[in-house]
Amino acid sequence: MAGKGRPYRTYPLDGFEVLVGKGAAENDILSFEIAEPEDFWLHAAGYAGSHVVIRNPDRLTAPPAGVLEQAARLAAWHSKARGSRGKVEVHWCLAADLRKPGRFPAGKVLLKRWDTVRVYALAPREEST
Repeated sequence: MAGKGRPYRTYPLDGFEVLVGKGAAENDILSFEIAEPEDFWLHAAGYAGSHVVIRNPDRLTAPPAGVLEQAARLAAWHSKARGSRGKVEVHWCLAADLRKPGRFPAGKVLLKRWDTVRVYALAPREEST
């Protein structure tokens, strides 16, 4: 689990470790310094919010559907979409598909390619540190 001072929260999901950024600068650290290229990256589309990383040590081509849905819910919950009544689009891709142009502010990234999943912004089952 993440300790005090770490730039992310950690959630265990069905045997996967999911990391959730705590702010814009922390999102950059999570996405570009902590995430490995084969990890999965998620973010609520069109909303300010946390970057979410699903660790992928087995180098799967896609996360299991249930893990993807739960991680996408975390991305939606930890974003400005939290109060949405309907489903929220969450983009996901490999961390290797992220780019950060030098002129971009903290927390903003470009995606080379991505997929989208639609979920409700539901509170996490178990809050971590």
